[in-house]
Amino acid sequence: MAIEAHRHCAICGKPIPMDESFCSDKCEEQYQARQKAMMKQRRILLIVIAVFVIIWFIMMVMKK
Repeated sequence: MAIEAHRHCAICGKPIPMDESFCSDKCEEQYQARQKAMMKQRRILLIVIAVFVIIWFIMMVMKK
C-alpha cells in the first residue's frame, strides 16, 4: 500500500497535487494577506530602528 506523492496546503494542510501550492483560492488569498502583513511589520520595524539610530547619532554629535 503506497501513498501517492503529494504536498500539503500551506494554510490548511490538506493534501494537494505536487504541482500546486494551495488547495483553493481562499487559502491562496489568506497566504497573500499574511505575507503582506508580515512585510508591513518588517518595514515598520526597520523604520523604528532607523529612527533610533538617527536619534542616537544626533545625541552623540550634540554631546561634543
